[in-house]
Amino acid sequence: MCPACRVGLEAALWCRETKTNETGMNAPTKPEEFAPKIPDGVFAETVLSVEHYTDHLFRFRMTRPAGYRFRSGEFAMIGLMVGDKPIYRAYSIASPSWDEELEFFSIKVPDGPLTSHLQKIKPGDTVLMRKKPTGTLVLDALTPGKRLYMFSTGTGIAPFASLIRDPETYEKFEEVILTHTCREVAELKYGFDLVEEIKNHEFLSEIVGDKLKLYSTVTREDYPFQGRITDLIDNGKLFADLGVPGLDPAVDRGMICGSAAMLKDTKERLERAGLTEGANNKPSEFVIERAFVG
Repeated sequence: MCPACRVGLEAALWCRETKTNETGMNAPTKPEEFAPKIPDGVFAETVLSVEHYTDHLFRFRMTRPAGYRFRSGEFAMIGLMVGDKPIYRAYSIASPSWDEELEFFSIKVPDGPLTSHLQKIKPGDTVLMRKKPTGTLVLDALTPGKRLYMFSTGTGIAPFASLIRDPETYEKFEEVILTHTCREVAELKYGFDLVEEIKNHEFLSEIVGDKLKLYSTVTREDYPFQGRITDLIDNGKLFADLGVPGLDPAVDRGMICGSAAMLKDTKERLERAGLTEGANNKPSEFVIERAFVG
């Protein structure tokens, strides 16, 4: 990373370190409603912005607690008070570790215990967050390599939204390939927005350069790139479209986040190519985020 870029990111870090929306009264989210009910041992953070992409996808940004540290790619338990008790779910932190704010990308489940409320938050509302982040989709869990694949479906792109905006990713890998597969074209927009934001960012644009490639596919609509990522690995179209050779454990590393079926099927392809699964305590050629399965 160039000195100017590092100075800018360190300045951002220094600044950070120093500085019932559903039905009636069931899920209070305004700070003044929340204060008496905040559980011990959790952060209560303020929503800063909300962007709805489709009928079932949205992202939001909220304040970051002073001194809160995490590794890009990790997840946190976030939640709301519903009635008199908090409800939490695991959410990948979509913002990079140096960001002054926290970003999350979420699906909307009409009857979901949490998302039926969370999808209605607005700027100024309060969201709970437990204090300890964790996760396996971190750079520390991979051995050194040349090319990093990030395989995602749906909101599984969230941890990679963090990693593709982290300078360390580009210090460790010469090429970063993010695949994002959804059912419909509209659901791909978050990934497109991420790449555009990187291109327009004062520091990241120089750090990332042409190292990042986004490969987006859909399964239920006409689009130049169609099909499940596993099929595109099998028939070689993924590699042909990107102009890269097939998977090679000597140079390629992988991260996988998506549905249980997608994790299983993609893992099989990587293992067939000779890559082995790693973990925080035993780095290897690829890792899987299992926290959201089941």
